[in-house]
Amino acid sequence: MIIRNFKKKMKSSGFNFKFNGQEFQQGSQGNFNFNDFKGFDQQDFSNFANQPRYNEVQQAKDFFGFTSDPTKEEIKKKYKELARKYHPDINDGDDEKMKELNHFRDVLMKTV
Repeated sequence: MIIRNFKKKMKSSGFNFKFNGQEFQQGSQGNFNFNDFKGFDQQDFSNFANQPRYNEVQQAKDFFGFTSDPTKEEIKKKYKELARKYHPDINDGDDEKMKELNHFRDVLMKTV
């Protein structure tokens, strides 16, 4: 999908995109320069970079105790419950579990 959008943008600007596999080989020292893409709209890739990995989503579900895909309301409710349990004020200043809880909440909220 990203390549299709890129091709569409390039064609609309009068540029015809052609891929030559011989010039684009792993380890080749061709004329490719990443600086050529400075003007490219970076927002096209903003959601792609922020998507959590599958195993991270599964870890988050396990941490929260979900067996299926939760809704936003279920995530919020379980978060509040676990926040009371793992809050550093209750756990003698140990904030590792709270950091994990916050991270996994963010991961789950991105998948909903």
